Amino acid sequence: MGSGTTFCLYREVQRFWQLWLWLLVAGVSGVSIWSFVQQIILGKPFGQNPAPDVAVVIIAAIFGLGFPVLFYAVNLTTEVRTDGLYVRFFPFHLTFRRMPSESVIRYEVLTYRPIRDYGGWGIRYGRGGKAYNVSGDRGVMLELSDGSRLLIGSQKPEELANAMGLAMGENTGWK
Repeated sequence: MGSGTTFCLYREVQRFWQLWLWLLVAGVSGVSIWSFVQQIILGKPFGQNPAPDVAVVIIAAIFGLGFPVLFYAVNLTTEVRTDGLYVRFFPFHLTFRRMPSESVIRYEVLTYRPIRDYGGWGIRYGRGGKAYNVSGDRGVMLELSDGSRLLIGSQKPEELANAMGLAMGENTGWK
């Protein structure tokens, strides 16, 4: 391996695919688009106290189109490379956040309670520190050299932890 060359040992891309979430997004989008169709295209005021046409257009653009596109685009990408752990929560992080191997003091695979421990999914803060998660209740908890803790949600937490062990030069992959 040449100097400065890094290799990807593990990569996981997760998206928001929960049915309940997509039903909610579809419902909000559908109502927004229907209000646009009824009031702007058909010329019939939407609701008992209709919003001005410009507001209906803006709401339809944001919630009818923008909201579903945003939820489709959001993804959590986790990579273990030979020089550290990389995490990107797109589109909120346009580039990867790197945690060098030497900054990870310890890590462990765990099952957590997303709502109780972190208030849900996404980029969250809770009693246990910061969390990046999109679904499920399993992940890898990192304790970093600055004293902070970071939970990385994963559908394959054992594989993630094993790759971290390889990147850190450990035989077992568990620390």
